[in-house]
Amino acid sequence: MSKVALVTDSTSYIPRDIRAKYPITVVPQVVIWEGQTYEDDVTITPQELYTRLRTAKTMPSTSQVSVVNMHRAYDTLLEQGYDVLGIFLSQKLSGTWQSAQLAREELKSGKEKVDFVDSQTTAMALGFIVLQVAKAAMDGASLADCKALAEKGREHVGVYLTVETLEFLHRGGRIGGAQRFLGTALNLKPILEVTGGRVEPVERVRTKGKALDRIVELVAERCKGKSPVRIATLHADSENDARIMLERITPLVNPVESVFATISPAVGANTGPGTVGLAWMAGM
Repeated sequence: MSKVALVTDSTSYIPRDIRAKYPITVVPQVVIWEGQTYEDDVTITPQELYTRLRTAKTMPSTSQVSVVNMHRAYDTLLEQGYDVLGIFLSQKLSGTWQSAQLAREELKSGKEKVDFVDSQTTAMALGFIVLQVAKAAMDGASLADCKALAEKGREHVGVYLTVETLEFLHRGGRIGGAQRFLGTALNLKPILEVTGGRVEPVERVRTKGKALDRIVELVAERCKGKSPVRIATLHADSENDARIMLERITPLVNPVESVFATISPAVGANTGPGTVGLAWMAGM
């Protein structure tokens, strides 16, 4: 029986020290800025992005994982004797799924040993799915078993977030049903959810502080009565807000795992500085 390795994209935010324990390869999304191409969290870090955004006259754009990098990841793992399962962010948010398929088609051999799952989410909701599957793979699960576990994982995760402005999501075409929140008074903060593979509106509250409180309430409601629970932050240059949320949610859900994660540059370019939220996995 072949062993299984995982490939995911950089929007999964899995901290390096955690993913180093497992057969996980992360392929970078792409940030394009003033004619230069950067690889997500490889040649541009989150802090570099947000520092530069504060004074930038032109905004960055993003692109999906390159077919070349995806192909290289598959090829390397196949040569090492692995079957490969790719678990990627929602194809409704990115063209990464297409890159994954094209890269498999370009393989000279081993196409039948490479398969994919659309996580229908992003951030550490995606990351937690990848980690659970990676643990199963290390315990000897087959490619088919790993794929089934990843598909099951989609029903046990979620993401809630708030942004300083919807303009970044709007410009990138990733706003989903939250389009109707555009033009909201500046003192009203939108609460958004990644659901059905899209960024959708939940409600609006009057201040960012109330938005943080409400996200904690929503996550606690979704995790109520479920065990085990895993919680992760997501933040774009809002470390203090993320720590506050993690501290507030912890006694409410008693997580077996907590991850303090930063939004990757490619996602931060699409949500904007000040974005903060929580991702969770419950009952799996």
